Amino acid sequence: MLVFVTCSIFHQTFRVQTFSRVQILQQFSSRCQELAANDNRGFKQEFEELNDIGKDLPSRREEQIPLHITLRPLPGEALGPELPPTLRLHQCKFCARWRIGERLHLHPGASSGHVADFWRMVWEQNVRVIVMVTALRHKDAVLCEKYWPPEGATVCYGLIQVTTMRCKKGPDYFITSINLRQRDSPTSRTITQYYYPSWPDRGVPREPSSLCAFSEHVRQDLEGSPRLGPAVVHCSAGVGRSGTFVTLLWLMQLCVRGIRPNVRAAVEDLRLHRMWMVQNLDQYIFVHQCLLHWLVWRTAAGWENQ
Repeated sequence: MLVFVTCSIFHQTFRVQTFSRVQILQQFSSRCQELAANDNRGFKQEFEELNDIGKDLPSRREEQIPLHITLRPLPGEALGPELPPTLRLHQCKFCARWRIGERLHLHPGASSGHVADFWRMVWEQNVRVIVMVTALRHKDAVLCEKYWPPEGATVCYGLIQVTTMRCKKGPDYFITSINLRQRDSPTSRTITQYYYPSWPDRGVPREPSSLCAFSEHVRQDLEGSPRLGPAVVHCSAGVGRSGTFVTLLWLMQLCVRGIRPNVRAAVEDLRLHRMWMVQNLDQYIFVHQCLLHWLVWRTAAGWENQ
């Protein structure tokens, strides 16, 4: 029996066929095997076909201006980018802000001299979740400024008072609770920061299980939290690791709704709005590996479509 879910986007209704968790796993596993055959020949071909996507977009960071775009369902079997009901994408430089059903933003990250601007953006946009997928430094290079104070400390960045309340360490990541208060205001907010420092620039984590556990933690938080404002996702440059994480998280969200994942379609759609999202072949293959690992784990754990 065919089951459909209805997606309403800008007053247009789309019917999307849904599948069981076993069907999704079997189809995606077979697809990964096909792509990996003959020394990853299929992966290489797909990734090469994506090379020209987004080439007409500004390549220099200072030329990348904000965009406001709605992602719509793709025709046929390309079911990657459906997100009910509306997903708006605002684009800028270094930082990808993502929220299923609401907004994906690319915005300047917390670079030197702009930490106060970063926290003002978080306050103004009513952000409650920040995902950081980069180390602060690599050798002598600064990849991202440490924009939050040590545990138990309070620092004022412009008009925003930032207090790090507690930090919990996971296997390869940190979960930090941060309290924000606008100066001279009694109102405060709690922000949760998910920090994954072991992802190398232009590379991939050591193994899929680590990133899957991290991504699942973020996914459950986003699914369970009130829709107040967008989430913030950032690395250092905002294309490779941010794009890889957003693609994985996006497809995980679709899978739990019974929609078959299409990595190529998702990456292509993201690149239509920001070039080089998922920066290299290793990251493209790693999205497949992570999603397959997550599907196997979720199916074995008795996952039900949500």
